Amino acid sequence: MGVQYSALLELMRPKNLVLAAATVPLGAYFGTLVDHQTMDSLTVGLHALAVVCFMGAGNAMNDLKDAVIDIDAHPHRPLPSGRITTAAAQKFTVMLWVLSVVCHAGGVMSSGLTDAKDLLGVVGIYLLAVVLMITYDHGPATKNKGLPGNMVISLLVGAVVLYGAASLGGLFTPLPWYIFGVVFFTNLARELVKDCMDMDSDVGSRTTLPMVHGVEKVRALAYIMVMGALVCLYLPFWRGPFEFGQLVLQIPAILMLITLNGPLYQGNDVLVAGRIRGAMLVGLIGFVAAGVL
Repeated sequence: MGVQYSALLELMRPKNLVLAAATVPLGAYFGTLVDHQTMDSLTVGLHALAVVCFMGAGNAMNDLKDAVIDIDAHPHRPLPSGRITTAAAQKFTVMLWVLSVVCHAGGVMSSGLTDAKDLLGVVGIYLLAVVLMITYDHGPATKNKGLPGNMVISLLVGAVVLYGAASLGGLFTPLPWYIFGVVFFTNLARELVKDCMDMDSDVGSRTTLPMVHGVEKVRALAYIMVMGALVCLYLPFWRGPFEFGQLVLQIPAILMLITLNGPLYQGNDVLVAGRIRGAMLVGLIGFVAAGVL
């Protein structure tokens, strides 16, 4: 039984959930930074749990959908390895969805938001994320359509920042949207590079940009997305709320991103994907440091 619980946890992909859980309070922090609003820990905590359960359910749905493909592509995963049954995974997925909805509703009720615009923002982001997640694996199955699937995943990752900001009524301040841009473009670049890495294993199950246009063009497109992320990284220091001199705090992230052209040209996709994720984390830390200072 202990092995099954471990396999169910693995089905959620806990490493990815750690970043998601941390991004919600970060989004709330960025959304309340200008107004110096005090963060409600209960509200933010419930919304963070809603996101963790939501993404865990999405990851489990993905594994259920790809169970046959993963027999060859990822035989160590819980379902193809036989450590859990399909029925157990399906029940676990339903439980995660229910917990996510309950935590979301609890977060909205505890927030004390009364403005219709603020309520529409936090509920609308959640509902849109549900639609994007379901259509990613099921009809129209954007996961199998290359760039649309890449964009859906990137929107979902970036939306966590906006969801955190919206949880306390800070959705309509500029800073969360700048940071959303950084997260969206860096994640989209990473998704494109991952498609280059997985091109051989994706044959027969997905139609990705590298298959249609070749890895060289897709890697060039990934670098353009990186440049888009750098523009968004710069905006809060040019337009506010941060001072321009505080841009120095983002030098590590800027260097990690701007120097990717060499590894991309060499086709070192594993290095690039790892460095992009690292730059995203360092960039978020830089924004927090700028807010504190």
